[in-house]
Order: sequence, then structure tokens, then C-alpha cells
Amino acid sequence: MTMKKKLLTLFSAAALTLTLAACTDSEGTSSGDKDYPTSNLTIVAPSGAGGGWDLTSRSIAKVMNETKLIEKPITVENKPGGGGAVFMATYATKEAKNDHMLMVKSPPILINNLKAEGNSPYGYKDTTPLAQLTKDFGAIVVRADSPYESLTDLLDAIKADPTALTMAGGSAPGSMDHLVTILPAYEYGIDPKAVKYVSYDGGGEAMAALLGNNADAIGTDISTVTPYVKSGDVRVLAVTSPEKIALEGLEEIPTLYDLGIEAEFTIWRGIFGPKDMSDTAKDYWIEKLTELNDKEEWKTELERNGWAQDFRVGDDFVKFLEEQEGTITEILTALGMQK
Repeated sequence: MTMKKKLLTLFSAAALTLTLAACTDSEGTSSGDKDYPTSNLTIVAPSGAGGGWDLTSRSIAKVMNETKLIEKPITVENKPGGGGAVFMATYATKEAKNDHMLMVKSPPILINNLKAEGNSPYGYKDTTPLAQLTKDFGAIVVRADSPYESLTDLLDAIKADPTALTMAGGSAPGSMDHLVTILPAYEYGIDPKAVKYVSYDGGGEAMAALLGNNADAIGTDISTVTPYVKSGDVRVLAVTSPEKIALEGLEEIPTLYDLGIEAEFTIWRGIFGPKDMSDTAKDYWIEKLTELNDKEEWKTELERNGWAQDFRVGDDFVKFLEEQEGTITEILTALGMQK
């Protein structure tokens, strides 16, 4: 073989090696692989079982698995800690290239990054936002045998002695459940810093604390509380929706507006990919999530959980997150909790 042919052969082999390396990330997922997904898929709920993230993750996995919408089975993993902040740190760093792992989140992906104390350095910009799927609303909840018959009864008791009552929620101070819990008090003229608030890791744990007499009331989302309303274990004093909720057992529950409190709080939920998600994986999920949104089985899940269908995908979801970031910054600033 001539020297010229040897050099040509070596160059061709080197070029092929570089091409293959460029197409494969550190997790072994080919960014140009048309066969994605190449392994089983995971959706992470960054909280314990029973809360809104967990319910949303399992509903997505259930419908996609049962309808064969995706080519590989989806499993759900719970990774609790810090109101979602612990796994968020892992997802933004160690799992940044893992195309086969997704995460369900809601306003805490913004709140945890914007609040002053206990904040997370990671936010939605450290992910690949894929789609918003639902919206939910907050609820102020007491046990069925609670002496507080109305939200104003509860707020008057807090105003009289803020240390006498324990309020609780499934996220850290300054996070979503905390804002749902103290928003009515703040608008009622109570110093939010004076309200005794205990945080738990997810809505399921907060509900257990309420039922176990470790809290007088909790702020949570409607989807978390609905089963307990049906079983007769709790009463909902008010909801943070602009209008009454058209769900069995909740139809007559007053909104904050009904009680003269000028406030509302929307709990959207969306699904995110890793920060360095390949274009192939991103395009795949945007297509599949769009198909999911149109399925009757998904609409049945929405109705069963009391969620409203509210779909934004790709760049529209990113724009929505930018707008939400401004709104939450305004709320945290009013409460003296902004970064």
C-alpha cells in the first residue's frame, strides 16, 4: 500500500470515529438516533407518594402505557427532598444528558429558584421545558371534625393568636403550598411571617399530618384533597380558583373572591426533559405529549383527578414560564421572601 493510500485509510477511520463520537452523548444516547427511545423511560415525581407531582406522573405513565402511545414502557420514581429542590440539583447536573428520564414539576420550579431563603440555584432554565398539561387550584383544608366552619373563622383565630394554630403544607416555606396557605391570611391583613407553618415533603405527607392532628389546617392542591373529601375525612374551607369548582363534593365550596378576599392561585403542572436533551428526544416527546393531550383516556384522567386541561408545548410553554416567573417574583416581593 502506498503512503498516500495509508494516509487516506487512516484519515477515513479517524473521521468515522469522530462522527460516531459526536453523535453519542456521555449517557450513551445517540442525539441523532432515529430509534429513540432505546431503553425504558422514567418519569420522576420529585416528592413522596400521594401529592400532585406523583399523581400527574402516574397519570401520564398510565395513559401512555395503556394506549401504547410510546414504544417503551414508562415507570414512575419518587425522589423526595427539599420540596423538589434535592432532585432538581441532580437533574440539572448528573442527569443533564439523560434523554430517558423526565420530570414533572409545577410552580416550585420557579419559586425555589426565586425565593431568598433556602433557594435552589437551579430553575426551569436548567431543564428542557416540554409541555404544560394541566392546571389545578389550591385549597384550604381542615379535618371533618374541625371547630373551624369557615375560612373566616380560621383566619380570625389566626389573627387573634398566630402561635395557637399550626398551618401545614407539602412544600418548604416560601414554596407553593406555603403560598397557597398564607395567601388568604396575607390578604386578610395578617402578617404572613407570624403564621405558624410546618412543611412536609409532598401533599400526601401534609394530609397525613392533618389527619393525625399534627396540623389545624393545610394548604394543598384540589387533586390531592378530592379523595379525602369523598371519604368524609376532611372539609375544604375555600379554593383559590377564580370560580367554583365543578367537582362532586366541591361544587359549593367558596372561592377566596366569594369571601371578599381578592386573590387566586393557579397550580399548573408540566413535564420537563434534561437540560442537554437531544433534539431527537425533544421532538419525540413534544409529538407524543401533543397526542396524549388529545386522547380520551387522558381526558378521563383529568376529570377523575379534578384537573383542568391546559396545554402549552415547546416555545409556548417557555414563554408561559417566563411570564409566571414575573408573577411569582411579585408575590414573593410582597411577602418579603424574594431573592
